[in-house]
Parts: sequence; C-alpha cells; structure tokens
Amino acid sequence: MTLLDGKTAVITGGSVGIGFATAKRFVDEGAYVFITGRRQAELDAAVKELGDNATGVQGDVSKSEDLDRLYDVVAESGRRIDVLFANAAIIDVARIGDITEEHLDRQLDVDFKGVVFTVQKALPLLNDGGSIILNSSNTNAKASDGIGIYAAIKAAIRSLARTWASELRDRKIRVNVVSPGATATPGMDGLAEVLFPGPGSAARFEEYQIAGVPMGRYGTVEEVANAVLFLASDLSSFTTGADIPVDGGINQF
Repeated sequence: MTLLDGKTAVITGGSVGIGFATAKRFVDEGAYVFITGRRQAELDAAVKELGDNATGVQGDVSKSEDLDRLYDVVAESGRRIDVLFANAAIIDVARIGDITEEHLDRQLDVDFKGVVFTVQKALPLLNDGGSIILNSSNTNAKASDGIGIYAAIKAAIRSLARTWASELRDRKIRVNVVSPGATATPGMDGLAEVLFPGPGSAARFEEYQIAGVPMGRYGTVEEVANAVLFLASDLSSFTTGADIPVDGGINQF
C-alpha cells in the first residue's frame, strides 16, 4: 500500500518548485491533490504532468476570495482534506535601510496572512486526524542579509505551528513545519540576480549560499518533498509541533 492511498491533499504554490515536487510525490503515493498557483499557464502545465489525480485552482493566497474559491472547488468535488501543505511564499529583497511599506505589506500579505487564512479556511473541510504542514525556512533561526522580513515571518510561521498543534489537538490534527535550506528552485535565479547582479550571478550566488552548508551543495526540491511526505503520512503519527530541517546541516553545526 502506498503512503497516502485514498487521501486528499491541498498544496498552495503547487505549480512549481517545492510545491510541485511535493504534489508529484503525493500523487505517486496514492493521493488526490488540489494545487494552486498565481500563473495560469504554469498551473495548467503542472496539472497536465500530474495527471488525472490533480486539480488546479488559479489564485493568490493573499486574497481571501481566492482562498474561498479554492475550498469551494474542494467542497464541490465531494472530497474532504486529509493533508494541507501551506507552501506558497515570496521573497523580496530589502536591507533595513531600503524597507518600504509596500515591501513589508507584500511580504506579510503572502507569507504570513496567506498562511494564516490558508489554514483557517481549510478547517471546516479538514478531517479529524489530518496533517497540516507549514513551509518555513532555515532562515527562521539564522541571519540572512537582505531578507530580514522574510526570515522574521518564517520564524513566526514556526511559532504558529506550535500554537496550532496545541489548539487542534482535540481533533487529533497534527501541525508541523518543514524548513528547507538553500534549495535549487526557480526562485533562486531571481534572488541571485538581485543579490549578485551581473554576469554569472547564479554561479556566484550558489557559491555564497553553499559556503556554509556542511553537505556542500544545494538541496533538491525532491529532498524537501520527501520530508513533507513523512509529515503528511502516518509515518509521523506521533509527531506534532515539530520543525524538520532539510538544510544540509547549515543550522545544525
């Protein structure tokens, strides 16, 4: 039997990167997945690759009406949710002297408010005994120049998991966190261009990123997806309120 046989999962930000790799892993393990993404073309391509056990719902997690539409689609399918992976996030670069209200609001809207209401609005459809996984970051406990707001929000996400694990314990819903380190995703290229502009930005950024990683490389999206699968499945049935680092050891040494 597969690990998620007959389960239904919702993954925000599921059309690319870690979200898409997790969706593929879930489908391979027997789940039906609903994924969201802001860009319709990428979402359509992802659903096509995932096959018959996937539905895509275009939307932005910072918009309440888009989250309502997501859960309306799930409800109309006649399914209930067993696994929720609140994955969608953005990274905007700004050092302390450059932070604007627009920068702060955008990060808070997507990375914090989006997670809060992704989880809250799922609760009526979430089965007792279900699993909620929040995507944090190794930056939740480590300084990282230029992304202080992002890192602070990710630390808050880790804190919320502890509280929600306690608040939902009567329903036997587990709430856990996965915290990736430097991971090879499409978003890395955009970040590289901002932090290391000019020729060879991706290579220079990678060298900078992995300098402190004991394993000496980027992680892969599949490696993160494997950790999410563990938290989604009964393999982690006695794990709640936890933070699982997938960071090559950068925060552990």
